[in-house]
Amino acid sequence: MRDPSAARDVLRVLVVDDEALARQRLARLLERAPGVAIAGEAENARSALSAIAALAPDVLLLDVDMPGMNGLELAATPGIPPIVFTTAHVEFAAEAFDLDAVDFLPKPVRAERLERALERARRRIATGPESPPRTPPKTLAVHEAGTIRFVDVSDVAVFRARDKYTEFVQDGKELLVRESLDALETRLGDDFVRAHRSALVRRDAIRALGQSQDGVLEARLADGTTVEVSRRAAPIVRRALGVRK
Repeated sequence: MRDPSAARDVLRVLVVDDEALARQRLARLLERAPGVAIAGEAENARSALSAIAALAPDVLLLDVDMPGMNGLELAATPGIPPIVFTTAHVEFAAEAFDLDAVDFLPKPVRAERLERALERARRRIATGPESPPRTPPKTLAVHEAGTIRFVDVSDVAVFRARDKYTEFVQDGKELLVRESLDALETRLGDDFVRAHRSALVRRDAIRALGQSQDGVLEARLADGTTVEVSRRAAPIVRRALGVRK
């Protein structure tokens, strides 16, 4: 494990942007910034999550508009380091700060503005012990009636898309999280399988695959509920369960 004091001397930054030219420009700016080292680069949220786990960067320089899981969804993921957003889409600034971003830099990023943002990140890290502990990657932070409730995803049988939110049931109560179904699928990995575009099911909660009265394939879960499996997802679900058609 790296010495936390070392992080304050040299700030290790992971650059996350789907555009190679944007990553190159940010890398050049970081190379000239004092007390900063480039921890690595990532072209999308999935590779960023892998890089965070492998490289333990101090700060993310994160683009908002990326294909698949976007920057705002990645920023909402528990366990993410402090974030400085870099984007051409200034209309996302309010939502970025709602996610407790260190700073929000419009593109093209100016060197002096980037250095100020990184200094803010350094101060954020220095006061880290006073901040609430970050939740593990497979824990959900659910905001409920002025409190934050932490939910282990192993207690959730199925996630369902609901407008801009994702819904799940725990202890008979319907709860909502801000992460999209796509973001959860990326973060939770092989423990869950996409049954159709609106449902993500925990693999070990599936007790059987069968046909409904209408002839539609469905997954029957341990809690007695069923989830429709789309034709497109059926081969993926069968493969995840080790079933050969």
